[in-house]
Amino acid sequence: MSADTEASIARFRELLQIPTVSHADESLVDAEAFTRFIDTLARLYPAAHAVLEREVVDGYSLLFHWAGSGSAADPLVLMAHIDVVPVVEEEWDHPPFGAELVGEGKDAEIHARGAIDDKGALVAIMEAVEELAAEGYAPTHDVYLSFGHNEETAGEGARAIVALLRERGITPALVLDEGGAVVEGAVPGVAVPTAMVGVAERGVLTLQLTARESGGHASTPPAFPATARLARAIDRVQRHPFPARIAPPVRALFATLAPHAAQPLRTLFSHLAAVAPLAARVFARLGPELNAMVRTTAVATELSGAPGENVLATTARASINIRLLTGDTVASATARIRRIVADPAVEIEVRHGSDPSPVSPWRGEPWQRIATAVHDALGADIVTTPYIQLGASDSRWFTAISAHVYRFTPFHLTRAERDALHAHNERIRVESWLSGIRFYLALIRAS
Repeated sequence: MSADTEASIARFRELLQIPTVSHADESLVDAEAFTRFIDTLARLYPAAHAVLEREVVDGYSLLFHWAGSGSAADPLVLMAHIDVVPVVEEEWDHPPFGAELVGEGKDAEIHARGAIDDKGALVAIMEAVEELAAEGYAPTHDVYLSFGHNEETAGEGARAIVALLRERGITPALVLDEGGAVVEGAVPGVAVPTAMVGVAERGVLTLQLTARESGGHASTPPAFPATARLARAIDRVQRHPFPARIAPPVRALFATLAPHAAQPLRTLFSHLAAVAPLAARVFARLGPELNAMVRTTAVATELSGAPGENVLATTARASINIRLLTGDTVASATARIRRIVADPAVEIEVRHGSDPSPVSPWRGEPWQRIATAVHDALGADIVTTPYIQLGASDSRWFTAISAHVYRFTPFHLTRAERDALHAHNERIRVESWLSGIRFYLALIRAS
């Protein structure tokens, strides 16, 4: 391992050790950690900070502008986020903010909250920019770096950055945020590694279901207490899932991978239009990820009831978290849940919601730029394919100012690594992270 590589890893680990945890309740946020992260970033990447103009937006989000040597039109925006989700420290095998380096050679891993989501991408971007800035390189077109500070909660930092760019009349030619990764085995019958680039993301909707009653002692319950009424409503939602269907980006995913699939799936993928309804039902049974690609999902999450074990609940509540597939909307999904619950005594309220994003094209120059960077930096055997991003990201705000918004994290991730996102033992292999730097170098040079 070269001295430069060791220095890059050391910088990455130092930034991972800063606990920039976001909370829905902002009074719990450690503001000093975010300030320390911003200051440390400036200290670790002096060449980038000397060349790029930096603005702090909405408290702790960062917007960098790298002026191009040619036209300011058609800029590139590279996105990531500073914040990470909370941890339950006792569940981890290594301290979540220790950024311990475990193993050697190709087995070396860095264990830390944010290693993948999303400081891995943020630091890889900064490493690429620092290297190019130190060389005296200037991109042909302008480059912006957008690092939100509360993506895991409200995303207001990125939203404020978009408002600023729109006010300045900036229309990005290409926006790239976190999203899919290089994976293997994500699609049945396909053995080749695939770079899953999100061309759209599902909408997010949270409905609150509330049942009420007069309350009293649990020793004399009514025939149908509020908790039972609420449980029936939840059961109805569970037993009546949204219909499975093949949205255009999902159809494009399978068409792209058809030549690489084993039979009989190759034939199925190649003729998906003719058998879409049947295929959608089959895919829905092949695991949670494929199910989420072919239907709007709804699941009960937060539950609350009585304050004590011998007390009847006067109010029983449940949150239903819904992820909207392209083609569904907040209004249509809410109407469907009302029909399914079919109980006027259960109040259904929209707590917050956003429709699915517009679909970015998976053809043309911006898309080809990403595919070329994947080929050159990550591997010639990797197939780049569109798909629908299953979670929400800060990129949703950028669809207001750009028609080419994509979601891809340039790391080769195993199933176990993907499962650790937002869970304990989040980690990334050093080799995979270093390849991400090469990807951003290739993408910036092509811009």
